[in-house]
Amino acid sequence: MIRVADVLAGLDRFGLAETIYLETGEVRVAVRCDGPMAEELRRHFADALAGEGPVAATVDVLEGQTLDAEPDWVDWAREPGKSGRKDAYYDLEDGRLVRKIRTGMTFLQSPQALVAFGPCLAHPNQVINFINTQILNICKRDGWEICHAAAVTDGVTGLAIAGLSGGGKSTAILRMMDLDTTRFVTNDRLMVRATANGIVGLGIPKNPRINPGTILHNPRLAPMLTEARRQELAAMPPDDLWQLEEKHDLFIGDIYGPDRVQFTMPLTEFWVLNWSRDSAAPTQLRDAVLAERPDLLGAIMKSAGPFYQDADGIFLRDHDPLEPEAYLAQLQTVRLREVTGAIDFDVLARAGEYLFA
Repeated sequence: MIRVADVLAGLDRFGLAETIYLETGEVRVAVRCDGPMAEELRRHFADALAGEGPVAATVDVLEGQTLDAEPDWVDWAREPGKSGRKDAYYDLEDGRLVRKIRTGMTFLQSPQALVAFGPCLAHPNQVINFINTQILNICKRDGWEICHAAAVTDGVTGLAIAGLSGGGKSTAILRMMDLDTTRFVTNDRLMVRATANGIVGLGIPKNPRINPGTILHNPRLAPMLTEARRQELAAMPPDDLWQLEEKHDLFIGDIYGPDRVQFTMPLTEFWVLNWSRDSAAPTQLRDAVLAERPDLLGAIMKSAGPFYQDADGIFLRDHDPLEPEAYLAQLQTVRLREVTGAIDFDVLARAGEYLFA
């Protein structure tokens, strides 16, 4: 069987001139890369840059390098409701290789080395995701749970918003950012852990990647699109605009100004978007009990994915079930509210104004 050492023997990790240090809460990681990639990563990770010091993980980024020979890749099963091939993996004797099908990016996940290689500069977001995955892995091994949620805080109150993919959590959380007192925590992954002083939330250092509909309906985001593109989008049928996948990187500092990012927060409230574009009912926020609503818990829980290796060295498998009890234990004191009825972001914005008043 192939070992990590065999993979590393075919890669050149000695020409990495730059080391970037990142800090999220109490988690610190280092990234070794070349100059062009370092410039790209410093731009994306601007709010998490830290000084030199001890780290929990080091990631190597190797532009343009490939495997000497392709292994027999196994497709990683997609989540329910999603189709098409996305990830494939190959288990080594002491690690795992993961391949991104659409881009050809390859990743080595192991205790000995963490390496991203392939067309890295062409796909910086996949490198960013791999780096952030190490933060998630470190936290998961330390007892945190991963939520599929966006979040903001004012330092006293912390709000997380979950929903099915495409349900509007990014649009909703950015409406909360229109309040002067809030700070951005995360757009898609929130780590949670119960402590003696309440529930703590921890975000990952990644800027939101948002679709055109989110931009079009928020005047503050208008500079992200040309006037011609805004007119094209405005002329689209609403259903087509809602379904359009055309990701844009939103840099929080560029739109909302400095000091508007905070990765840690007290988690006091969780909203789950269970509304519908087909509903004529008024938009409402209703209190719910998480232990009695497995459907809402299902929208919150998130698999650690093919990169996760537990403290005993065992990799997650795509058919391993999530553990509702673990989430209930961490979230038992949070206020849960279900958002029902028609999709109306103005209603959520007013609820946010009251929450953060």
